[in-house]
Amino acid sequence: MFFGEYEHSIDAKGRVIIPAKLRDALGEQFIITKGLDECLFVYPMDQWEAFQEKLQALPLNQPSARAFVRFFFSGATEAELDKQGRVMLPANLREYGSLEKEIVITGAGNRLEIWDKEKWETYLATGQTPEELAMAMSDVGFLI
Repeated sequence: MFFGEYEHSIDAKGRVIIPAKLRDALGEQFIITKGLDECLFVYPMDQWEAFQEKLQALPLNQPSARAFVRFFFSGATEAELDKQGRVMLPANLREYGSLEKEIVITGAGNRLEIWDKEKWETYLATGQTPEELAMAMSDVGFLI
């Protein structure tokens, strides 16, 4: 399980250090793909496999389902850490997430998210309040 918030920077070669606390749970090989809210999603292989099964179960006769599947699979790349705990972020994914220098890596349960620092701060400042989120979650049957 991934949790926490970590600030890092991308080096000139497009590499970012994955915090040591997160490396073991991530594993030797993992998947990085485009995520929602203009961030990147980083999945350990077992979580990616569970996610891709859900994607592949979507009905291909629905255009929105096909688009959703394309979105995640077209941006996906297999990655691994180097000896310094860094991962290379491909140019297309850095572009998608507007990742240039300062980033934030956040834990999101079964995955990590990589955000441009300014976008993360804007998201936090303009997002729903915890109370609004709790109400929205009760609408889908999640009660605390």
